[in-house]
Amino acid sequence: MVNWLFNNFDLILEIVAVIFGIAYVILAAKNKISCWIFGIVGSVLSIFLFVVYAKLYAESVLYLFYVFAGIYGWVNWKKLKEENQVYQHNLKTHLQIIIGGTIVTFLFYYAMTYLFSGAKKPLTDSFTTIFSFIATYLTTRKWIENWIYWVVIDAVTTYLYFSRGLEIYSILMLAYSFIAIYGYLEWKKLTIIKIA
Repeated sequence: MVNWLFNNFDLILEIVAVIFGIAYVILAAKNKISCWIFGIVGSVLSIFLFVVYAKLYAESVLYLFYVFAGIYGWVNWKKLKEENQVYQHNLKTHLQIIIGGTIVTFLFYYAMTYLFSGAKKPLTDSFTTIFSFIATYLTTRKWIENWIYWVVIDAVTTYLYFSRGLEIYSILMLAYSFIAIYGYLEWKKLTIIKIA
């Protein structure tokens, strides 16, 4: 039994991280502040897995960001006066975010290929990393559009993880795409404050 646990430690770690990840997204979709605790724990486990086993360095940086974003998200959601209130921004704001995110994605891609010659799928890894930074920030600020970003990011990440042999994470990301749709529909039921 001990040998099996030792030989399958990466699989066990992946399963536990996935459970925490699912709990985070479902609780976020339900607008529950406790989501951030599950996000932080799942992210810490994922960092170890990505660095030691999968060699997805940009993803490990992303999950380190998730730890700090979880803390920030917890604090910010506690400060928001109206718990059942979310914010919606105009298309111009999102076009600026997408253009800026694309530029930073290519800069990050060049940095990753320069710093880590053994990095796998560096452009896809950079895209999912940069836009996940953006979507996470939008989540911490309760922008309803965060869920639209997550649908796309999670679909691309499904491919990325599957291509690196992280089948359980891949299934998780596919599930996240559907949960993101659910999250968007749930947040549509809340009071939406439109920001010009």
